[in-house]
Amino acid sequence: MASLPAPLPTTPAAMRAVLLPLLAERAYRHGQFTLASGRTSNHYVNCKPVSLSGPGLALLGALMLEEVEAEAVAVAGLTLGADPLVSAVALQAALAGRALDALIVRKEAKGHGTGAWLEGPLPPAGSVITVLEDVVTTGGSSLKAVHQLREAGYVVQRVVTIVDRQEGGLEAMTAAGLELRSLVLLDAIAALAAAPLVGRP
Repeated sequence: MASLPAPLPTTPAAMRAVLLPLLAERAYRHGQFTLASGRTSNHYVNCKPVSLSGPGLALLGALMLEEVEAEAVAVAGLTLGADPLVSAVALQAALAGRALDALIVRKEAKGHGTGAWLEGPLPPAGSVITVLEDVVTTGGSSLKAVHQLREAGYVVQRVVTIVDRQEGGLEAMTAAGLELRSLVLLDAIAALAAAPLVGRP
């Protein structure tokens, strides 16, 4: 397994240079897979081995914060994949002196108490919220989060994902009036994963 630099880099370009091989090694698999969307694919991406590791979380929190709108007061995402991401970005924001809260969007309304869809410190209606995602394929999970946030009265204009699988998610976001920003494209991960080990970071 590739070793990570210690301490981790602090500039966005250097962090991206570390993140790509990390995803290629720990998050990507080539084979025959059925995706959450029901489609079959030769590529499988599971970002959790990266997003639930200390170094990976530090990199992702800093890089995703760079893509959050300046006017956003919170970041939000659909549980489970976005849970560590919203926490990491809110933490990085706090360390940078920026007020930015984290919200978790449930997959279904809470079955007791208030029956809430959203967990976390809720901002006033009309606030701008950026949605975070680990992997975008068709965009379905991101759009579900966006729908619940808009239903609650929030303004959602941007989705930030770790990986865009380049399978229609961008088009779906655009049709919903959303901007999709991706840290990495699947093509880049697959190409690096297929490259010879010699010379790899």
